[in-house]
Amino acid sequence: MEGIKFLWEFVKHPLSVGALWPSSPALAAAMAATVDWPQARVVAEYGPGTGAFTGQLVSRAQADTKLFAVELNPNLADALRRKHPSLSVHCRSITDVAEICQTEKVDGIDAIVCGLPWAAFSADLQDRLLAATVRVLREGGTFATFAYLQGSVLPSGRRFRARLGASFSSVERLPVVWSNLPPAFVYYCRK
Repeated sequence: MEGIKFLWEFVKHPLSVGALWPSSPALAAAMAATVDWPQARVVAEYGPGTGAFTGQLVSRAQADTKLFAVELNPNLADALRRKHPSLSVHCRSITDVAEICQTEKVDGIDAIVCGLPWAAFSADLQDRLLAATVRVLREGGTFATFAYLQGSVLPSGRRFRARLGASFSSVERLPVVWSNLPPAFVYYCRK
């Protein structure tokens, strides 16, 4: 059912949904594992979609972790609120993340887990989203996003990797998650 909803949202909004099918549980686990849960006090999820990563994040969060999500698609944001009623979900753009932090009463984010479809975005939008992200990420904070294996060899994939390198002090490519459709890997970045 979740996969069908995700596919329908992709058909209606291909540039904002960006994938045909939700990420696999293995990719969700790989993304959630990038957060240093005992240390992270504020964690944000960008572009949760139907919540493929959200369940892992909610289950791993410590009692004193503030966790919130930012989802631009109102249908997906509403579905996420129903699925995770205790989660604060903001139906806004990532360019508004500084204002979202004010609403959440936090002065910075320790870790961001991101499911945004970077390859569907223009270079200008990628730059604006990354700049907004770096502004709210605490020093030493982490940013994890994923890319599809086949897309990483394309010019747009190489350009995005270069943008990450220009935005963060370190960028590591984690092992390929072969059980995802299509296979994907995580970029693990540190400010």
